[in-house]
Amino acid sequence: MAQTHLSLFDLAPGKVLLDRYLIDAPHRENGMCAAFRVTDQESGALRELQAFPASLFENKAQAEAFAETLGRWSIFDDAAFARAQELQVLGDGAVLAVFEFPEGKALRDLASDRGPWDAAEVVEIGLALLAGLENAHARGLVHGDIKPSTIFVGDHGPLLVDGGVTPGLWAAKHLGTRTALIGTPYYAPLEQFGGDAPDERSDLYNLATVMYELLTGAMPWKGRSFIEVFQSKMQPSAPAMSVAAPGVTVDPALEAAIAGGLKGSPKDRHASAKAFRSALAALSI
Repeated sequence: MAQTHLSLFDLAPGKVLLDRYLIDAPHRENGMCAAFRVTDQESGALRELQAFPASLFENKAQAEAFAETLGRWSIFDDAAFARAQELQVLGDGAVLAVFEFPEGKALRDLASDRGPWDAAEVVEIGLALLAGLENAHARGLVHGDIKPSTIFVGDHGPLLVDGGVTPGLWAAKHLGTRTALIGTPYYAPLEQFGGDAPDERSDLYNLATVMYELLTGAMPWKGRSFIEVFQSKMQPSAPAMSVAAPGVTVDPALEAAIAGGLKGSPKDRHASAKAFRSALAALSI
């Protein structure tokens, strides 16, 4: 019997969703949905199931528009992205999205117990993710919210999760002039604070912020509140890494390559993922 609604009682270990996916355990939260590790009872494979509640949308039409955007990721196959496997809009307007299960650990968890990362590690992660972004952008796909909690690192390299979720919500809910920000304040570029949709250059800004944080152990943007972070970003360029993290030394060429993704104005940033990747690949690290 087809599932028509979603309740909290459905999101418990041992429950089966969509007559197929057995919930094993909660996996993570991304602020917009609850994500679970599930077993596909047809194939035996591990998957991640994301449950977006109906309350996230104003009506079922918005939920369907959101699911349609995410559906574009189901035909995109790239090693740097978790691929969407199945999408269902329930009768009550909840959306269930099934993705490949991300192996390894979130970069946020890996970084929490470390200080500054080795430059070669950071460049390796950057190159792999930029190659994936280059492919995604060529197909008109934007991740929209790259940050340490959406990057998983395992034996096969870095993997981006939640691709398209933020731009999908922005488009489905027609949010541009009705919200201050769709994204994550510390990692989102200045233009998103004014309601602009995430785009290719916001992806570059997100990733450059992550790389800056890994190299220094500090965020380029200071502030504890939304307003403070917004104000700290109202400058043409990010603070020098030596200012954010006194005592940490970063190769000037590497710092310059990352700074090219952190410009306040989108037109001043790297022109593309390919250009950013080329800048990193030219380094002798």
